[in-house]
Amino acid sequence: MMSSETRTIRVTINGRAFGRTIETNLLLSDFIRHEVELTGTHVGCEHGVCGACTILFEGKPARSCLMLAVQADGARIETIESLADGERLHPLQTAFAENHGLQCGYCTPGILMTMKAYLAETPRPTEAQVREALSGNLCRCTGYQQIVEAVLQAAALMRGERP
Repeated sequence: MMSSETRTIRVTINGRAFGRTIETNLLLSDFIRHEVELTGTHVGCEHGVCGACTILFEGKPARSCLMLAVQADGARIETIESLADGERLHPLQTAFAENHGLQCGYCTPGILMTMKAYLAETPRPTEAQVREALSGNLCRCTGYQQIVEAVLQAAALMRGERP
């Protein structure tokens, strides 16, 4: 019987430091969900196609199902749990609620994290640009129209405008 190799890693998730000794083949998505117990990061296809597991890794969207947790040693990660500020929702969350931008909600955490990073770089997107930015996140429940409308409203809110 072969034993698994382990390694101790330290990572900052949502501003909080975590240190764990883990198996070197543990996926980052599983580390986040099972070791740190932040279950908002969803695992869908486990092939990096659906985008449900998207987190911000050093400020950039990344598929946590495609990374090993050991690759995150020393990194700064943001998950969906970081989006709201206590009881105050992030403009993306507000806009998604107001525009019915979700149905079952399984894809929503990945979409919100992707759009958070996107809107930070593109504060005045067009509808076509939002659709392109969403192309890596699959939703099986909606036709995306309400998601696009929610992202456009969130962009306006983040600019301090009322859509």
